[in-house]
Amino acid sequence: MYNKRFIHNTLIFVPIFLVIMGMCMVYSASCIFAAKKFADDAFFLKKQALFAIGGIIGMFIMMRVPYRYLRACAYPLIVLSFVLLAAVFIPGIGKKVGGACRWLCLGPISFQPSEFAKLAVIIFLSYSLAKKEHKIKIFSIGVLPHLMAVLPLAGLIVLQPDFGTTIIFVVLLFGLLFVAGVPARYLIALGSAAAVAALPLLVYKGAYRIERLFAFLDPWGNYRGAGYHIVQSLLAFGSGGVWGRGLGGGVQKLLYLPEPHTDFILSVIGEEFGFAGVMLVIILFGALVWCGLQVALNAGDLFGTYLALGITFLIGLQVVINMNVVLGLMPTKGTTLPFISYGGTSLVMNLLSIGILVGISDQSECRVRR
Repeated sequence: MYNKRFIHNTLIFVPIFLVIMGMCMVYSASCIFAAKKFADDAFFLKKQALFAIGGIIGMFIMMRVPYRYLRACAYPLIVLSFVLLAAVFIPGIGKKVGGACRWLCLGPISFQPSEFAKLAVIIFLSYSLAKKEHKIKIFSIGVLPHLMAVLPLAGLIVLQPDFGTTIIFVVLLFGLLFVAGVPARYLIALGSAAAVAALPLLVYKGAYRIERLFAFLDPWGNYRGAGYHIVQSLLAFGSGGVWGRGLGGGVQKLLYLPEPHTDFILSVIGEEFGFAGVMLVIILFGALVWCGLQVALNAGDLFGTYLALGITFLIGLQVVINMNVVLGLMPTKGTTLPFISYGGTSLVMNLLSIGILVGISDQSECRVRR
């Protein structure tokens, strides 16, 4: 039985709890680094708190906005995403960090357009696939237009370069096409072509990707070089044991694990709260994904179903990638842990997505299953 109140409360309070937990961990993980670099141990905590407040306000606003209104925004959002992603390459507007052009700076405000584009792609695909429900098996209608809309965005992200986010875009595209009923033969053929096309990207201006791959296969073989990040992460998990060293008691964050408040914040959780803390995070994300799937199954229309599935899939995919990376089960990708890792654009967009998900649940009546 679909318990709308339980779903509503879970989708609101679990993300808020994760955000609060994230702010505690951001401070714990970053205070030494922040004090050394900015002479303010709460530098990152203050910024994350501002993003969290804005994101939570946005979440409650999106809960009240009829999600069907988003259908009218589908095409403008895709166009805006393309413009923003292209703008990161414009000198004076785009900001290069660590050799990658992933940020836009407009005065004191900086944000990552790829995070905005993730939600835009989900809204566009949900609207377009629902509209073409009865012609989805025709390649020129059900597949080609969606490739033409999403692949240029993925191409711009490759050029930044951000291979991890590119993979997320492609997996989102294929996942929603599959759910919509696109024939498997099309997806297999396209997947094979994408795999072949990705091979040159591993080499072209990307020797570091080869290093990351070898570091993933044998991190201890180059623990002072490309494998350093993974090794320090594994040491953090190992030293945490079952219950951890306690909040603030971690050692790896003391300038051993690079920028532990971002992609590798789960390593700090593992060291300070142990296996129990990591399992709590997994259970909470599992509850979010389960509730998201329930919303999708009970949405009032096909657009709501695809939209809920896309948002749920995006959050779950990022969690799986991040957890596998910090445990050394995947090459490093630069994917943050939703709601917990430091990062304003990611946090705000994830909270807005949750607001949309709650809105779908609250505004939908169960549609009759055929």
